[in-house]
This record gives sequence, C-alpha cells and structure tokens, in this order.
Amino acid sequence: MTDPAPEVELPDLEQERAVASLQHDVLEAVALGRPLGTVMDLLCRRVEALAPEVICSVLAVDLGGQVHPLAAPGLPAAFSQALDGVYIGPKVGSCGTAAWRREPVEVSDIATDPLWDDYRALAQSFGLAACWSSPIVLDNGRVAATFALYYREPRGVAPFHRRMVEACVYLCMVALTHDDHQRRIERLAYYDGVTGLANRTLLADRVGQALQVAAKLNLPTSLLLLDIDRFKTINESMGHAVGDLLLQAIARRLQAGLRETDTLARLGGDEFVALLPGCDAAAAMHMADKLLAELAPPMQLPGREGLNLTASIGVCSFPDDGQNLDQLLKNADLAMYEAKAAGRNCARFFLRSMNEALDDKLKLEAALRHALSGNALSLHYQPKLRMADNALVGVEALLRWQDPTLGSVPPDRFIPVAEESGLINALDAWVLEAACAQMAAWRVAGIDVPSVSVNVSPLRFVQDDVASQVRELLVRHGLRAGQLTLEITERLMLDNDSAARRQLAELHRMGVQLSVDDFGTGYSSLSYLKRLPVNELKLDKSFVADLETDADDRALAAAVIGIGRGLGLTVVAEGVETDAQRRILLEAGCEVAQGWLLGRAMPVAQFAQWLAELA
Repeated sequence: MTDPAPEVELPDLEQERAVASLQHDVLEAVALGRPLGTVMDLLCRRVEALAPEVICSVLAVDLGGQVHPLAAPGLPAAFSQALDGVYIGPKVGSCGTAAWRREPVEVSDIATDPLWDDYRALAQSFGLAACWSSPIVLDNGRVAATFALYYREPRGVAPFHRRMVEACVYLCMVALTHDDHQRRIERLAYYDGVTGLANRTLLADRVGQALQVAAKLNLPTSLLLLDIDRFKTINESMGHAVGDLLLQAIARRLQAGLRETDTLARLGGDEFVALLPGCDAAAAMHMADKLLAELAPPMQLPGREGLNLTASIGVCSFPDDGQNLDQLLKNADLAMYEAKAAGRNCARFFLRSMNEALDDKLKLEAALRHALSGNALSLHYQPKLRMADNALVGVEALLRWQDPTLGSVPPDRFIPVAEESGLINALDAWVLEAACAQMAAWRVAGIDVPSVSVNVSPLRFVQDDVASQVRELLVRHGLRAGQLTLEITERLMLDNDSAARRQLAELHRMGVQLSVDDFGTGYSSLSYLKRLPVNELKLDKSFVADLETDADDRALAAAVIGIGRGLGLTVVAEGVETDAQRRILLEAGCEVAQGWLLGRAMPVAQFAQWLAELA
C-alpha cells in the first residue's frame, strides 16, 4: 500500500462547500437511477478525494446478517473479498460490530483493540491501522449497510471527517432506500422480459399453490431445472441480440413439449424451470427426455445456419427432495451439475449424497474463512538445490492448514473450494505477505536464503492488483525484487486478459522472477515462452516419477530441459525422490531440483536446522 497522503484540513467554509458538492453529486446520481454500486463507488471516491488520508468502504448487510462488499475503491480487492459473507457480531472488527450494535464504532488502533482480534492479521497484512464505522439504518429499522473510514496509521477521527461521515450516512440511507424501493417495484413484475415466460416471482406463486394441493391430496409434484449447454459461448460470439432470439426459440420449443397444466419459467440467463404437477420421479424423467428431444433439431435463426443445442437437466420431486421452491431448486441445481459432469445433453435425478457433498463443501468454506482470520494457516518451505553441489538456490513456500476440528486439510482439498468461493485472492495475498515477512526474518537472523517462490492463482491476476501488493511488500520488508519468484500456470501465460499481461510485464520490470509451474502438463503452444517474461520452467513431477523405467518420460523430460536451456531459462525438476532420477536429470542438463531426496517441505524451525546441517 502506498504511503499515506499528508492530511490537509480545509477552512470551515471550504469544508461546507465541499460537503455540499458531495451531497449534490451523489443525490443527482440517485435521482438519475444509477445502480447502487455505482452510487456508493462515487461516494467513496469523492470522500477520498476530499480527504486523501482516508480509505472509504461501504458494506451491505443482508437479511441473514452477512456482510457483502458494496464499494471500496481504495481498498485491495483481496481484503474486501475476504470479508464477503462474514456474519456481523459483537466482536467483528469495526463494521461487523457497528452493524451488530446499531451504533458507530471507532477503533483508533487495530493492533490493540479487542474488536479486531479475529481480523487483525488480515487488516494489518494490507497496512490498515484504524477504522471508524457507522451503521446505515433504514426507515423500517433494518441495518442495511455500514459506512467506514480506514486509516493507514493509528489515530482518531478529525472533525472534518466527522462532518463528512454525518453527510455520507444520510446519503447512504437515501441511496439504499431508493434501491430498496426499486427492487420492490421490480418484484411486482411477473413475467420475463425476453421470453414472456413466468419469472421467479410468478414461479414461486405457482409452486406454492401446487405444493399445497399436492400435500392435501397426496399427489406427486416434480421440478425440472434446465440449463442450455455452452450458451455463454454462443451469446458472446453472436451477440446478445441473437442470444435473446435464441432464448425465445428455446422457450417456444420447451413450451411445446409441456402440458397445459405445467408452468415453464425462466430464472435468468440460460436457466429454465418446469413445474410438473402430478408427475412422480419416473414421469419427470420421461418429461426431461422429451424436452431434450424437443431441443435436438437445429435452431433456425434469420440469416444464420442452424444451431445445434443441448441441455443439462436436474430433476427433483416433492416432498422427498424439498418442501418449498428454494429447497427444490437447490437440489435440482445439484442434479443439473451432475448431468453436466456426465457429459451434458442428459438428465440426472437428485440424490441425497449430492447434498451431503455440498454440505461438506460449505463447512470447509466456513472453516477456511475462519482460518484466514486466525492462526490456522502456516507456510512450510521446500528447498530447491543445485544438484551438482547441493547448494541452496531458493525455497518454495507451500501453504498448510491445521484446523482444530478437521485436522490437517491438504491443499488439493481446500484450494478448489477457495477458488469456487472467491477466497483464493485473499488466500494468495496472505501467502505472499507471510513468505515476504519470513524472508525478512531470515535476513535479520543472518540465515542466507537466496529466494522464495510463491504460487499465485491465475484468477488473482485477473481480479486483483498483484503487482501493487508485491511492490508494497518488497519495500515494507526491505527485499530485493530478485529474491521473490512468482509461480504461475501455463493457463495464465496463454490468457489474453490485458490486465494479467500488464501485471506480468510490470513484475518483470520490477525484477521479480516468473516461473511456469507444472510445465508441459497443460498446453502444447510454446510461443508464450518467447513473448512473455518467463525466467524459470518447472518440470512436473509426473515426468520425473518414472524416469528410471519409462523411455517416453525420459525423452519428454530431456525435451523440456532442452527448451529451457535453449531459451536461457532455469529448469527446476519437481518430485526428485531417488538418486537414479537425480543422475538422469543431471545427465540431461537439468541443474536445479526439489523433492524428498533433497529436502521435504518443512516448517520454519525445522528448515533452519536442516539448512544449518546442509552447511
């Protein structure tokens, strides 16, 4: 994070004019019908422009008491994402506590205030030192949001800031009330604007009536959730206008395959729901097959060749699979994803085991959120050695999670959950912060570790500003850029996202090393090695495991090593476990390796002892 801007106190008259201008612009945005997120973003940016020493944040509070980032242009995205879904409470930082107490909460020093005990490490990792938060209470008495000012150093709130916050709390209340009214108006509409089908509101009404009748007369009722396969690709390639025509054609075909007593609704996007009163599980599966057959003939659109469409359908029934629309939709959605996993263009019925798997995933996500704000995460370090003389050339930081209830949770279990839940950015940011801090600690202790490698998710390069965090960490910990290596995947190297490419180029200009992890396992195109700033290739352990017995693996390994050497890149072999593997790699020209033969991933204290013995 950049150094705090000098605080400038405006004269009283200028303060009043500045606040009045702020109010005018925000109220105008509300009157013009700007989206709530846009209005809140405008509000935060205007406040930060008037007081550069503060960082603004608006968190929405849903009916269940969970907070969700609404606007925080001055905060790192990873910090905001880590708060998404957190429940308010009596000791949940400044914002969560303010919403819980329904009164402002002023914390002048996050480092010492007990309200931040569970979130202190997260805040400090982004350089946040103080926070004043105020709840936004609507006319109906509901706390709908919080408005907060963060500071980069411990301090109290200036009088001008209090005047601004007084105005901002009112502006937030106006904007949220207006948004709430707009949502109510929208909910009055019962039909989808594109297809003319029932929307969710009307579907909920029809389902409620059908389930009441089914319960009284002991009649079966089923629900189908239908998702058009790869519709997003069609929509993006042909344009939304054509996509809407296609949705209308799909709706007509599906409607033709249903009975008059059935209800077909569009939930949004390419998802359709069919309510089937009187249908048991077997009849519902038969209807699903009929709808797939209706979609099978090519779709004819004006001026275009016929399009072949398929769909994936999830099927569930009342009362066994759900007592209301939400439960039925949730379980039909699980079944629909099973149909996609089975190859698409098919239907699957809901099974209880699907719900159990989802429950396990949700519990793991909740535990991971708690681990991020506590002390359950740690880093182990695996050495990378020059095989010729066993000299240490660096270490790789590997994330470990020891949960008090779940025990040791392996990365291949929690990383996919982090990616699906949006926690991967905060997780990556934590690892990068912890690894840089450890490098600085080793330097102070006189322990010579040449460099540390950190894995970074491709999603983070697209959604967050990795380069800015790296620059801030290097300065804060006094590290040279060459002491840090970021390990990325071939998927990112081939991604055409301009933000990701810009960040890679910026990191290269800073002197940060870039390594392609698991090289050779993903894509065949190698042109990115010439176009993008790569310093290192990591030969995947799948090529190393059978070097002694598999001639093909030896040839592939030799080819990768040859590519790296020819381009002047360092090649690091992963998973070296035997002397024979080491000898074969050395003969092929590979100089650096890591693996159990050379050194396992170790906690900090054990690594220091291992390094002392190596010397």
